[in-house]
Amino acid sequence: MLMARDLETALLRSFVTAVRAGSISRAAVALGHTQPALSQQLRKLERAVGSPLLHRAPSGVSPTRAGEELLPYAERILALSAQALAETGRALTGRCGVGLLEDLAVSRLPQALADLARLHPDATLEVLSLSNGAMREAYDTGRVQLVLDEVPDLPWPPRWTVRLPLVWAVGQGVAVDADPLPVVLFSNTCAWRTSVLETLEGAGRRWRVAFESNSLAGVLAALRAGLGVAALMPANLEPAMACHDAAALPALPDVELGLARHPGTEGDALVDAVETALRRMI
Repeated sequence: MLMARDLETALLRSFVTAVRAGSISRAAVALGHTQPALSQQLRKLERAVGSPLLHRAPSGVSPTRAGEELLPYAERILALSAQALAETGRALTGRCGVGLLEDLAVSRLPQALADLARLHPDATLEVLSLSNGAMREAYDTGRVQLVLDEVPDLPWPPRWTVRLPLVWAVGQGVAVDADPLPVVLFSNTCAWRTSVLETLEGAGRRWRVAFESNSLAGVLAALRAGLGVAALMPANLEPAMACHDAAALPALPDVELGLARHPGTEGDALVDAVETALRRMI
């Protein structure tokens, strides 16, 4: 009789943290482990899954195809485990509106919020991705109680902030040593545009704008069409777009995100739970 296999949440947390940090050493510091101990946990998870989960290189780690497939499940398992521990026995009611940066709205955060809503059927959650002006209006009028966005674009000073890396996404068939380098950019309103171009110029790389869009969907479509390279959050990087030559393109700066919470919601149990879920997932 075959023994059932289970995935330990501690191992999944080690894996998710390593992917988010892009480095086993940084992940070890974040988790309070030694680097050898964390490496051992990652190897144990790979044995349980039956496939290598990380590409290991001197510059850091990145998920393999199997790692890309496991990552959303690992994040959901961890989020559900935390929510079940925190919310079991406490029914949440009311309404909470959440404003998300578009790049987060298409990631796994909305799924985590949907899981929270499923645990509390008497609560109503609304997730919005709007322009800066429309988001501020929604915040001021009370339609959204929480906004997770780049710090300069928040409608209120942040309660907490986090820095996340940007990674290069390479369109199909694009030569990363091209001169000039074809670049796919978000339109002028995006703060990433300036930092990406300054990074290329600081590295002495010539570039040309091959395509630009004011939406993530447009940028991803251009990458799939092989029009150039772009800077994305790791959660939005499709496996086929990964840059496997770390030295081919200069390292990108981090993005600072923050969460603003409407001052009239202190003590609201539902808003508290949503904020906790967002912080755990981000």
